[in-house]
Amino acid sequence: MLRLKIKTIKKLKLYGFNNLTKTLSFNIYDICYARTEEDRKGYIEYIDEQYNAERLTNILTNVANIIGANVLNIAKQDYDPQGASVTILVSEGEIHPKDAEHFDDNESPGPLPESVVGHLDKSHITVHTYPESDPDKGISTFRADIDVSTCGKISPLKALNYLIHSFDSDIITIDYRVRGFTRDITGKKYFIDHKINSIQNYIASETKELYHMIDVNIYQENIFHTKMILKQFELDNYLFGVSKKELIPKERKRIKQRLKHEMTEIFYGRNIPKV
Repeated sequence: MLRLKIKTIKKLKLYGFNNLTKTLSFNIYDICYARTEEDRKGYIEYIDEQYNAERLTNILTNVANIIGANVLNIAKQDYDPQGASVTILVSEGEIHPKDAEHFDDNESPGPLPESVVGHLDKSHITVHTYPESDPDKGISTFRADIDVSTCGKISPLKALNYLIHSFDSDIITIDYRVRGFTRDITGKKYFIDHKINSIQNYIASETKELYHMIDVNIYQENIFHTKMILKQFELDNYLFGVSKKELIPKERKRIKQRLKHEMTEIFYGRNIPKV
């Protein structure tokens, strides 16, 4: 006879509301080479159209759905000459019985928007975009910064899987931190209410296979940091307004070196002298 072993999870009984604040900062970088000034302007216009305030609002609304939040207010703005910002205030959403079975504190990739898996309270989700160009070397960079800050049971890390799939990212930096404390019914303080070893455990395995990844964690302070950079480099994926076959071999090599140098500096967060 086949016997199934059922693991019983002991729930933490709190005194009052869960007062822990959990914040996910998700930063993506898209790198491009635009040979002419006209191409650089075209790239910025393309990015502004692809990631305008309306589309970003849709992405963040889906994030709110994933973590089971009610949207209270949306403020959005497209900027002149470039960039956009969206801020969404959210309140606690009800967990229905049919959704409760999906909620857990395990380190695992979160869902895409089809499922509602938890709730939060007095929280916000924000995004800001920063398109920019190097005036001399033809390198253009698009950066998007997203913050998901929650109070309550669920960690915003459950939205990470969806966010990664919402952007075409060459480089990703992720910060997660838990602040404050909450109390159980005996008055004992808890400075974190779920186990976490690495942010990487919340990213789908097929995604992790595409990136080189580095962790920098301070476990005693409940601070977690992960950096990701694409493993594969195909020049055509980084060219705007021109294709690889239109370039002579010498120019291909020069552009490839510039792009890789730019990506390395962003990944390590410092200026690196060229060899």
